[in-house]
Amino acid sequence: MSAYQQRILIFVVTYNADRHIVDTLDRIDRKWLQSITYEILIIDDASHDDTYDQCAAYISRHPDLVITLEQNRENLGYGGNQKLGYTYALEHHFDLVVLLHGDGQYAPEYLDQMVNPIIIDQADVVLGSRMLDKSAALKGNMPMYKWIGNQVLTSIQNLLLGTRLAEFHTGYRAFSVSALRKIPYGKNSDYFDFDTEIIIQLWDTKSRFTEVSIPTFYGDEISYVNGFKYAALILWTTLKSRWVKHGWLKDPRFEYGA
Repeated sequence: MSAYQQRILIFVVTYNADRHIVDTLDRIDRKWLQSITYEILIIDDASHDDTYDQCAAYISRHPDLVITLEQNRENLGYGGNQKLGYTYALEHHFDLVVLLHGDGQYAPEYLDQMVNPIIIDQADVVLGSRMLDKSAALKGNMPMYKWIGNQVLTSIQNLLLGTRLAEFHTGYRAFSVSALRKIPYGKNSDYFDFDTEIIIQLWDTKSRFTEVSIPTFYGDEISYVNGFKYAALILWTTLKSRWVKHGWLKDPRFEYGA
């Protein structure tokens, strides 16, 4: 199936990103959009700033773009917001969904590269990796403690899971909807460890992974991640998933069936 035939959902998660959301949307390549069948879904996770209003105004100024805007009545968390977007993709019969952050930390200019391996049936999961070129990550102002922590955590997870990923902890990712249908992502965390849980689920259900090198950019966007909590959660989750696989433990996140 060609890019023209496949339905692509560009899913924008955003929270308190009124300084960046318009620029992020502007950076999506218009010529590329004209070449595909797409919808942009923006879900504002109950922001306290003008993010929602700026998105609504942007849609009014760009009637040529296919954009759906929704706002959660209460903050559902990073993982909770993702659950809504992926369920939207399933229920509206998209072929693939690509996750884009509204704060501009992940380059919208790479959307075509993110979805292409799925379109040409070379992958079910595409991760935009900042660590395929580790020196570039530092040049993009990734803080040293995150640069080191990212590699340490990824190495431990690769060892435990048998994966060979350059980076587990990127928020830039694309999924085939058929792969999402096989996993119980709705049982995952509403916090940032959702990202690790869904990778484990997709790996366990034999999805094909590939990584695309993306630029690193750290500006004045606000991070809501508690680093120590995040590290502890993803290591515990990774260990627990292997215990479930060996039949030593029960956990509905890592039990796959009908």
